[in-house]
Amino acid sequence: MKAGLAALLVAAAIGAAEAQAPRPEEQRFRDIYRELIEINTTDSAGDTTKAAEAMAARLRAAGFPADDVQVLAPHPRKGNLVARLRGTGARRPLLLLAHLDVVEARREDWSTDPFKLLDKDGYFYGRGTIDDKAMAAIFVDTLIRFKESGFVPDRDLVLALTADEELGATSRWNGVRWLLQNHRPLIDADFAINEGGGGELRNGRPVLNRVQTSEKVPLNFRLEVTNKGGHSSRPEKDNAIYRLADGLTRLAKFHFPVNLNETTRALLERSAGLRTGRLADDMRAVAATPPDGAAAARLSDDSLFNAVLRTTCVATRLEGGHANNALPQMARAVVNCRILPQEHADDVRQTLARVLADEAITVTPTSQEITSPPSSLRPDVMRAIERITTEMWPGVPVIPTMSTGATDSRFLRNAGILAYGVSGLFVEASDNRTHGRDERIGVRELFDGREFLFRLVRALSSSTN
Repeated sequence: MKAGLAALLVAAAIGAAEAQAPRPEEQRFRDIYRELIEINTTDSAGDTTKAAEAMAARLRAAGFPADDVQVLAPHPRKGNLVARLRGTGARRPLLLLAHLDVVEARREDWSTDPFKLLDKDGYFYGRGTIDDKAMAAIFVDTLIRFKESGFVPDRDLVLALTADEELGATSRWNGVRWLLQNHRPLIDADFAINEGGGGELRNGRPVLNRVQTSEKVPLNFRLEVTNKGGHSSRPEKDNAIYRLADGLTRLAKFHFPVNLNETTRALLERSAGLRTGRLADDMRAVAATPPDGAAAARLSDDSLFNAVLRTTCVATRLEGGHANNALPQMARAVVNCRILPQEHADDVRQTLARVLADEAITVTPTSQEITSPPSSLRPDVMRAIERITTEMWPGVPVIPTMSTGATDSRFLRNAGILAYGVSGLFVEASDNRTHGRDERIGVRELFDGREFLFRLVRALSSSTN
C-alpha cells in the first residue's frame, strides 16, 4: 500500500515538473531574453554592438539570409541591428523598433546583479527587463517564429534594435536618428511599433492597455540677468538675483492654456469610463469643446493630468553671484519645458518672455527642438490593438496616451513615419521600476506581452486578419 502511494506521488511530481517545463520555443525565448539582459549595454561601460551581433547570429541561425541581417555601427560600442523578413510587398513595410541600451545600474545599489537575469517569486529581475530588452527579445523571437512557420507577411517586417535611446538627442550616436540620416531606405516604413505604451495592473488585475500616439517635446531655456555688480556694502536696487527671482515667481504662478489634441481628448474620454464621481465628470467636461475651465482647474491639481492638458515649463536649476561680498553680476536659471506636439518652441519662448515681464531677463533655448507631430489614431492599427486586447484581457480598454517624456518615436514622426507605442506588457501601477533599483517584470506578464505582440504583428501584416 505504501509502495503504491509512493509511486503515485512520484508520478504526480514528474507530471507537475513536465507541466511546468517550458516548451522548446518558450525556452528559446527565455534564452534570447537572458542573453540580452546579461550583455551590459549602458553608455558608461556597455556595448550595444555586442548585443546587436548576438541577435543577428540568432536570426541567421534561424535561416535569415545574411543580406537581410545587418549590424551597422557608427561607433565601435554603438551598434544597431537592422533585419528584414521579406513579405509579398502588397503593402509598405512595418517597422518593429526597440532599443538595446539601458540606463546605468550599479551593483551596490541593487539587491541582485543587474546584469544577471534572475527568475524569482514570479518575476524576472535585471536591468532592461522592462526597458526595453523585453520588446527587443520579443521582436527577435517573433521573426524567428514567423520564419519557422513559413508565414509570409503581405508587407516586409523590418526589425531595428538601436543604440542610445536613453541619451536621446544628446547623443550623436542615437540609433534611430543616425539610421534615418544615413540608411533611411533600410528602415523606411508605413508605420512603426515601438515602446511608450504598455498595460497597467492594479493589485495584480489588468485595467487598461495604453497606446502611445503622441509625446511632448522637451526643450530647455536659459534665463539670465547680468549687470555691473559692485561691493555688497553698498547694495543697489538693480540686483540681478532679485530681478531673476521676481521673474521666476511670476512664472511659477502661470499656467499655459489647456490645448487638447486627438490623442489627449481620446485619453480623457476613454479614461473617464474607468473613474467615478466628480473625477469622471471633470474628465468628460474637459474633453468637451470648448473644455470646461473649472473642471480643467480641478484636474490640473494632479501633476499627471496637468502635464497632459497643457505645455509645462518649470525652473530646474539656479545659480548666481561670484563672491560673498560682491553684488551679483549674473543670475541664471534653467527652465525645462515640455511642449505639446501641436505647439511651437518659439511661441513658448515668447510666452516665457511675456510672463517674466522684464526685458533684463534674456530667454535663450539651450537644447534642440525635435518636433514630434502626433500619430493619427489610425483605424486599422487601433482595431487590431483593440481586438487582440479584448481577446487576451476581456473588458480591458485601450487608451491612447501622450507621453510627457520622450522616446525614439519622435525621430520617426518627425521624419514622416507614424509610430505607435504599444507592448502588451503589464506592470503594477504602484510598483513600476523602470530606470530604477531592482527593475523587474512578472514572468506571466512578459509571456503575455510576447503573445500579444506576436498576434499584433501578424494581424498588421496579413490582409486575412
